[in-house]
Amino acid sequence: MKNIAVIGAGTMGNGIAHVFAQHGYKVKLIDVNQASLNKGLATIASNLDRMVAKEKITQQIKNNTLSQIRTFTEIKDGVAEVDLVVEAATENLDIKLDIFKTLDEHCETSTILASNTSSISITQIGAATNRPDKVIGMHFMNPVPIMRLVEIIRGYSTSDEVTNTIMELSKNLGKTATEVNDYPGFVANRILMPMINEAIETLYHQVAGVQEIDTVMKLGMAHPMGPLQLADFIGLDVCLSILKVMYQGFKNPKYAPCPLLVNMVMAGKLGVKSGEGFYDYSQGKKAEKVSAQFA
Repeated sequence: MKNIAVIGAGTMGNGIAHVFAQHGYKVKLIDVNQASLNKGLATIASNLDRMVAKEKITQQIKNNTLSQIRTFTEIKDGVAEVDLVVEAATENLDIKLDIFKTLDEHCETSTILASNTSSISITQIGAATNRPDKVIGMHFMNPVPIMRLVEIIRGYSTSDEVTNTIMELSKNLGKTATEVNDYPGFVANRILMPMINEAIETLYHQVAGVQEIDTVMKLGMAHPMGPLQLADFIGLDVCLSILKVMYQGFKNPKYAPCPLLVNMVMAGKLGVKSGEGFYDYSQGKKAEKVSAQFA
């Protein structure tokens, strides 16, 4: 397995492409928007420069990594003769189903199709194809080049052979692969998102302020980042989407999104990506100042 296609050049997609390319795989990075591809490549180059500056890699490794990546704006062109496709598009079921139907049509029958989804059913995605045994979840953590975990999700029909192949591939990327079964939120977000949601509920009910809540969790629970800052980093729209998937999947009120989270997303306050969430990022990407809404 040497030829990889990655669908989506956003934060997760370019990170996944970066890691595969750095480990010697030939990568086809696909996005319908050429500007997104250009931005994705620039991000990869910038992250590699940072690694060179910290003497984690050499300039030659950076050059080799970039030379391994080609870009495409058409799925059918980008997925020709690849061994694996990793989809990292928007966390939206309809979009993912359309992508996988297209992949199933244009990929070779031997190609494994993986999704980087953080909550959507791999079984449902696989059922949209004629190869459900070759559909699997590869949930990378953000930032992909740094975080070691890959959550490997088996759909109902995913074969043992495909699971073993992807587990071994993840280890070849220097990652720790953890196999889980296909239920809403899997493991990572089934535990993480209720915690974030409860932190938002705590703010919503005015138990404490933004910085106070994050300080308690950082200093009291040894979390490297408070839950509200983490929500901003993930994207409040992504948090809301995952909570909705779990709420709909389990029909359990404990997964119901906090009204404050719903309102913030409707208002376009999405965290780092929009410049404001629980913190103000207008002067950069550090959570140094609480948003005026909560000050």
